[in-house]
Amino acid sequence: MASLNYALREINFKIVYYGPGLGGKTTNLEYIYQSISPSYKGKMISLMTDKERTLFFDFLPLELGEIKGFTTRVHLYTVPGQEYYEASRKLILKGADGVVFIVDSQKDRLNENINSYKELLLRLKEYNLEFDTLPCVVQYNKRDLSDIHSVFHLEEMVNLHKKPSFEAIAIKGVGVFATIKVICKSVIEKFELN
Repeated sequence: MASLNYALREINFKIVYYGPGLGGKTTNLEYIYQSISPSYKGKMISLMTDKERTLFFDFLPLELGEIKGFTTRVHLYTVPGQEYYEASRKLILKGADGVVFIVDSQKDRLNENINSYKELLLRLKEYNLEFDTLPCVVQYNKRDLSDIHSVFHLEEMVNLHKKPSFEAIAIKGVGVFATIKVICKSVIEKFELN
């Protein structure tokens, strides 16, 4: 949920990158971080393990202009994808203003994508967040690999709520900024309506 800091005249939004392990969540944030001018970003915090590149979260505030005299800041987080980090995913998702669901397009990852999507719906319900009204974008990552599902098939199997979606090759930056632009716009529009 957006937080207002009246002393600093800031509105802080939280966007969580969610999806199966090694699907490209951290790669998205790393590409964004490397591409943005230092004057528009904060420090990135990344915790590594031997099982996955990100245990808890990556943190990246971005300034997006003003709303009614308040500077907007977006904090981007990733969740660890492995099943045994379920408690961490749940904790990081708390208070999310928007979600980017990263789908690994490889055929052998379909079940992991579906299970991660179902878990996301369950966690949001636990926080009394309605997925139909929560700003969300689906990103089909790894589109440059050879053994991948068609976007049409992934839309039918994973994007059950028909959220806006993008094809991506996060490691090359393809689709990364299109995804973040739409989720940020959706989060801000929802905030302005409330």
